[in-house]
Amino acid sequence: MSRTMRLSLRAGERVWINGAVVRAERKTTLEILNDATFLLESHVLQPDETTTPLRQLYFAVQTTFIEPKAAGEAQALFQRWLAAALRTFASPQIIEGLLTVRDQMEAGRRLDAMKTLRALFPVEDAILAAPATRRSAA
Repeated sequence: MSRTMRLSLRAGERVWINGAVVRAERKTTLEILNDATFLLESHVLQPDETTTPLRQLYFAVQTTFIEPKAAGEAQALFQRWLAAALRTFASPQIIEGLLTVRDQMEAGRRLDAMKTLRALFPVEDAILAAPATRRSAA
């Protein structure tokens, strides 16, 4: 069952819909009438912002939206980075979140995986900002 989705875009704002980049010339509202995958520009992480393990994972998932031709490569990169993150973090909250992300990706729910990762960014930031002695306990 498909549902109608309304996207409000500001002038110059971009949205990725099924891999195509759409830019609004002026303020507009798009109505998506069938099932489509889309990514709003405000949720796009730039390469220079991938400074932490979770942001790198997010970028790999995001790449599957933005570059459908590179989706297989991005998925493989995601798997490698996920395995490394699961070995690196000791925080139960991060580990639980990463396992949720893994399940979401396996179910093809990439947008949910990105939302889960975004919600973990503040937790990761707090861990990385902590003194080294506290990090090992996190």
